[in-house]
Amino acid sequence: MSTLQTPFRYDFVGSFLRPQALKEAKAAYQAGTIGREEYDRVVNAEIAKVVRKQKELGFHVITDGEFRRSFWHLDFMWGLEGVEHRATGNGVQFNQELAVLDDTYLVGKIRAKAHPFVEHYKFLKQFEDENTVAKYTIPAPAQTFQQMIVPANIVSTRKFYPTNDELIEDIAAAYRDVIRQFYEAGCRNLQIDDCTWGAIVGDAAKQRYKALGMDLEEVKAQLLKVNNLALEGKPEDMVINSHICRGNYHSTYFTSGPYDTVADYVFAKENVDALFLEYDDERSGGFAPLARVSEDKKVVLGLITTKSPVLEDRQKVIDRIHEAARYIPLDRLCLSPQCGFASCEIGNKLTEEEQWAKLKLVKEIAEEVWG
Repeated sequence: MSTLQTPFRYDFVGSFLRPQALKEAKAAYQAGTIGREEYDRVVNAEIAKVVRKQKELGFHVITDGEFRRSFWHLDFMWGLEGVEHRATGNGVQFNQELAVLDDTYLVGKIRAKAHPFVEHYKFLKQFEDENTVAKYTIPAPAQTFQQMIVPANIVSTRKFYPTNDELIEDIAAAYRDVIRQFYEAGCRNLQIDDCTWGAIVGDAAKQRYKALGMDLEEVKAQLLKVNNLALEGKPEDMVINSHICRGNYHSTYFTSGPYDTVADYVFAKENVDALFLEYDDERSGGFAPLARVSEDKKVVLGLITTKSPVLEDRQKVIDRIHEAARYIPLDRLCLSPQCGFASCEIGNKLTEEEQWAKLKLVKEIAEEVWG
């Protein structure tokens, strides 16, 4: 077992553009022209290739690119008892287009069971070596909580959970069980991806929650509660980091706003080992909130965008790293893209070659800054 731990000075969030062979196999499987065994063979082969590419670029973390998923978050929820889904063509309105997502809702109490993601992790783990460690990504407990209390789901959720506190308790218990499953499978590096904090920053979010009759400070307290409850009792030698995002679908975004209004919660009080933060454009605001990151956390600056193929100016990125170091020591900082390259199967608007060029730039800059 590799003893390396994330985050690294040069790192990445987790998802990668789906290769053409994978897209074709998925279409053929859905059309019924190939069986499950043949489809899985293609998926396994493409995961092996993407891991090999990560190693060739010199990264110390490896992921499966989320190649087995349709969506970065919903597929995980489908692996819990009490959760059902269906494709209806509905979704969430992003900045420039509708992010088409399966309706995902409760049909019973949330409970953990043998989670399929753990088996997916076991396949990835075989590729670890002395220079690399396998990281697996799952949606944050807060993400599952929010999914079940959105306006489209709240009526069905209340059939099983009269209060949010009851829902929070069961989600946290289910996550603690799944985290244990990952640990027993040998996982020591887990990442919880979390759009909930990014969704409540900015004036638009304030208006949205006001229209729903929800107190924003109470929402923040609930997000923090479910995440920290889920992490209670985690093994000491297991690293769990959080990636905070404002939405990433086909190069569009869901929301904008600085971290100022959530820093006292997630930066200061969430019990994770590191924060992967989106800082690729002006939508993220300034670095001043980093001063509120608790001293036991590292911060991975997402200064390289996955939403555009244009390569960033190396010196400007370096300057921004040193600007961030005014608020948090440089030795607690790392560098990565701001998000994955394909949070959903559709992926962002760049090529695989442009994707790898972005990662190459991340590594080169990190080596120049930290040596």
